[in-house]
Amino acid sequence: MSLVRLCQLDEVPVYGGMAALVEGRQLALFNLPDLGYFALDNWDPLGQAQVLSRGILGDIKGEPCVASPLYKHHYSLKDGRCLEQQDTAVQVWPVIARDGQLWLAQ
Repeated sequence: MSLVRLCQLDEVPVYGGMAALVEGRQLALFNLPDLGYFALDNWDPLGQAQVLSRGILGDIKGEPCVASPLYKHHYSLKDGRCLEQQDTAVQVWPVIARDGQLWLAQ
């Protein structure tokens, strides 16, 4: 397993998100203090734009998710599936918080 440094932990807003560019791919990074850090593709497949990092965090029936700012579809932070359209999903990326840094595990 190789690690790619994404950012400092304190750069990811608490209960918020930010975008990161990794090898030409945009990722949406999220910080939920009670659950940890999450990384998804920033691409909203329904809205056809790189916007998920600007979405609103919450949960639906206990499932942590981000609501796209475009059409308000919810994507699971755990597995990337769209909660409204089961045939739609975004890629989820494993991240590790270590030594004050957030790392992408590849």
